[in-house]
Amino acid sequence: MPPVNLTSTTPATFILVGIPGMEQLHVWISIPFCTMYLAALLGNGVLLFTIWSERSLHQPMYLFLSMLAVADLTLSTAAVPKMLALFWFRAREISFGACLTQMFFLHFTCSAESVILVAMAFDRFVAICHPLRYGAVLTPAAVAKTGLVALLRSFCIIFPCIFLLKRLPFCEPNVILHTYCEHIGIARLACADISVNLWYGLAVPLAVVTLDIVLIAVSYVFILMALFRLPSRIACHKAFNTCGSHICVLVFFYVPAAFTALTYRFGWNIPHHIHILLANLYVVFPPLLNPVVYGVRTQQIREKVVKVFVCSKSHFLGE
Repeated sequence: MPPVNLTSTTPATFILVGIPGMEQLHVWISIPFCTMYLAALLGNGVLLFTIWSERSLHQPMYLFLSMLAVADLTLSTAAVPKMLALFWFRAREISFGACLTQMFFLHFTCSAESVILVAMAFDRFVAICHPLRYGAVLTPAAVAKTGLVALLRSFCIIFPCIFLLKRLPFCEPNVILHTYCEHIGIARLACADISVNLWYGLAVPLAVVTLDIVLIAVSYVFILMALFRLPSRIACHKAFNTCGSHICVLVFFYVPAAFTALTYRFGWNIPHHIHILLANLYVVFPPLLNPVVYGVRTQQIREKVVKVFVCSKSHFLGE
């Protein structure tokens, strides 16, 4: 009996193809993605700096917003630099460990961001429906515990994916038809039954995200009921503005995520390069738009951004 080739069970590296069928356009495709990534870094960086610098913004709503900005930065940074290296320098190889690490942080951040969006919806619910109890319910300790829950829940959901992948034997060629590593894409390279990976990768995140969406929907049903009972039009308009910003962020996060996940698994008639382009847009589009939406729609954020940078400029010039 010939000896078993054990080198195939744990590959040293994977090869990232990029966008199949569009390899000649990689450099041109990289330009908008690089621009959006740099804009996302700038926007979220400005948002974090402003919230950190202004003590008046050390409130639950803005602390949750800073958590969202950190999650956005992590999401885009986990995928885009490697994508640009692939497009610019043809750095297609990625080690097995680095691939699993990238996969973990991408899925982990998406899960954590979903928890943060639930927390932001609850924040608006308490602020509008129970304003007198806002300070007692959303204390600094409660905000910190929410951040811890987001981290722990995401870790418990995503960490098993690493073991589900490491137990699989892989056969050459270890070519991933994508610009980054994700759970099902890696699992499909295995020389074994991956039904557990498929069921876990679909059922668990779907169940968790569905629960989050239900909680957000329930919060907004109560919020809308309370808004229609407000006697003051000014107060109602202000509440609608802050809720409108959050609803825009919810749409930017959940709609592309659902569309990408469903087309990747069930959209067999959609060309593969469209799947990859949509998946790449998902890691830069919400991080790009979230700070813009809050900066444009939230007056307090706009005013504090101007104040912080005017003060910083005056201090720098020695005025």
